[in-house]
Amino acid sequence: MLTTLSIDTLSHIVNEEIVVRAPIETTFESLIIQIGRANETPDGKPFPMVIETWPGGRWYRDLGGDNGHHWGHVQAIKRPTLLEIYGPMFMSHPVTSNMQYRLSEVAEGTKIVFRHSIFGPFPDEVREQIGAGWRAWLTRIQRAAERADQP
Repeated sequence: MLTTLSIDTLSHIVNEEIVVRAPIETTFESLIIQIGRANETPDGKPFPMVIETWPGGRWYRDLGGDNGHHWGHVQAIKRPTLLEIYGPMFMSHPVTSNMQYRLSEVAEGTKIVFRHSIFGPFPDEVREQIGAGWRAWLTRIQRAAERADQP
């Protein structure tokens, strides 16, 4: 049986900003840890990932036994101000994504400007969940950095 799905080819962009009350180096390290081994789902379930922190490094979910899910590759890294990753991310659709974390020092600590651009066909229900998921990750990064900066 042939099933036809209605999926539009489109682009989608998520832009978020958050201020972290911690130094830029602490915030960048928190970012790496939180999208890597300490990663969680938006509802707090463990979702550990592996991030190889060099240009071309992989970002993937390792399920063991040579199983897993490729999310992307490090396109650019400039410690402690930039992490950029490209790839399909969490989608099993013929898409490509570009995800950027840009960090800068501000009076309150560190500002993270996050941008996720997606190009290709994906269903509406994916689009509806994307922003909430990234906001949850940013909040986790913020909390971890602020805790790490406490004496």
